[in-house]
Amino acid sequence: MDEDQAANEGLNHNGQYSTATTAEDFRITIAEVNRRIEAAAARAGRDSSEIELLPVSKTVPQERIREAVAAGCRKLGENKVQEAFRKSAEMSDLDIDWAVIGHLQSNKARDVAKFASEFQALDRVKVAAALDRRLEAADRSLDVYVQVNTSAEESKFGMPPEELLNFLRELRQFPTLNVQGLMTLAVFSSDLDRVRTCFQGLRTLRDQAQETDPELIGAGKLSMGMSGDYEVAIEEGANCVRVGQAIFGRRALPDSYYWPENG
Repeated sequence: MDEDQAANEGLNHNGQYSTATTAEDFRITIAEVNRRIEAAAARAGRDSSEIELLPVSKTVPQERIREAVAAGCRKLGENKVQEAFRKSAEMSDLDIDWAVIGHLQSNKARDVAKFASEFQALDRVKVAAALDRRLEAADRSLDVYVQVNTSAEESKFGMPPEELLNFLRELRQFPTLNVQGLMTLAVFSSDLDRVRTCFQGLRTLRDQAQETDPELIGAGKLSMGMSGDYEVAIEEGANCVRVGQAIFGRRALPDSYYWPENG
């Protein structure tokens, strides 16, 4: 990769994502990600307007998030519930929708029900029941994606593909949960063919669910793809890409800290 290409991709001279600190920095990084989204959509013969960019602000301090909001971010993704809950309180003066995209323990459902507009990692009936109880008490509803383990890695969270249809049927008993579609984490690999297979698998599962009963899966959206593979995800049908480092910059700790299944 030459220097001009690296600069265009938001990378510094070491090939790492540059850290955005000002609103102008964020306008540049977001514009570049959007440019790449549009190019990937064009390659796939898709309309880029059907693809949501979800900036992932995990570990990013409030001061920088405020600059990102000033640059136009209105919805942010967070992995850890406690961190997201704290940030939502600290920045309650801003118009931000918070999406929880990491694994959830049922005892944290109360917090999610209080502040989140979306939960993208639903994979257990116990968690669905806990969320439904808390949401009903708060007179709220919540958009959810069902997380599927498409890589068949034992360390990964997510619904086994063969259990998906029955799980979707069980979710019907929870009226506060609005199923939007499916989410996956691809295999953590530089081999994009292996990554692509995970995304293709999620699309196939979505298609099968829609053929079985369209009402099971709501809008049938696919949330897949992160900073290193979102273009491949778009080529395979992603409707939501979860992009952190390509917008905010490199994190101090490895991904295995935030995504234990990638460790």
